[in-house]
Amino acid sequence: MRPALKVAGDQRNLLYLFLLSAGAIGMFYGAGLTWGQHTHLSIVEYWRWWVVHLWVEGFFEVFATTVIAFFFTRLGLIRPAFAAKSALLSATIFLSGGIIGTCHHLYFSGTPTVALAFGSVFSALEVVPLTMVAYSAMDDLRHGRLAPWVQRYKWPIYFFVAVGFWNMVGAGLFGFMINPPIALYFMQGLNTTPLHGHAALFGVYGMLGIGLMLVCLRAMEPRGEWKESWLRFAFWGMNAGLMAMCVGSLLPVGLAQTWASVEKGYWYARSSDFLGLPFMRTLRWMRAPGDSLFALSALVLVAFVFAGRSGSKKTVECEIPDAVRVPAGD
Repeated sequence: MRPALKVAGDQRNLLYLFLLSAGAIGMFYGAGLTWGQHTHLSIVEYWRWWVVHLWVEGFFEVFATTVIAFFFTRLGLIRPAFAAKSALLSATIFLSGGIIGTCHHLYFSGTPTVALAFGSVFSALEVVPLTMVAYSAMDDLRHGRLAPWVQRYKWPIYFFVAVGFWNMVGAGLFGFMINPPIALYFMQGLNTTPLHGHAALFGVYGMLGIGLMLVCLRAMEPRGEWKESWLRFAFWGMNAGLMAMCVGSLLPVGLAQTWASVEKGYWYARSSDFLGLPFMRTLRWMRAPGDSLFALSALVLVAFVFAGRSGSKKTVECEIPDAVRVPAGD
């Protein structure tokens, strides 16, 4: 990375942010070493959420925005200046409000209501830069403004755009739904929490990991022919399955539990008496179709990695710029 950092330009800012965020991902586990056997539980909770919140919603959020912005810049989908501004905006939101955003997790640690309110707002703002980057790239995809060689990276781009979508829905919409203090009082620990967790965790970091894997596979074989029908099924199947699981089961179960928590109490919303009601059992079983589709799509993706790139000996001749060419593919 040292030679690349010596080159002046907007991309150098992205490289610095990438380097810092990647290093901070590992270093921030050190916050988990700040308590001991006799530390008060409220202090333990505070530092524990530094690890959980500032790792997932802080440094990794900056890392995800930076790596996707850098990749889209190399493909010519977004301008370097726009990518740098989005990455810097992500870092600024984290550095100025990341610690405040952690406060929305500390409801049961004696945190004042005003701190919880500020925490929920700053936590929701963290999704904005990545959504902006994905929207700009999606606009080019929708209008077909892609060079022939960029079409070879179509499915990695789709997975990165999916990261922006689930970041907005899973981390932003479903996350902010449970983060304000009055909502958190009734919703903490109900199925609204795994709704946010499942959509945000796989929707953002799962899709990001798959996208980066496909980038590496394409860079290894830039002119190789892929069985795109397998990738098409895997992409749409995983996204549809995840959406069906969230909207068809987790969301209605969580909202029903919230109603029970408001009407009769939190204890009742989590009790076997309520969860064992016939309509609640039906809603829980409604997860099965989405889960099954998701699992099948994941198996198709695994099959593609091992067999979907070797079924054809044909290669496609297209000029690949030096910016994205790697020695292994020449």
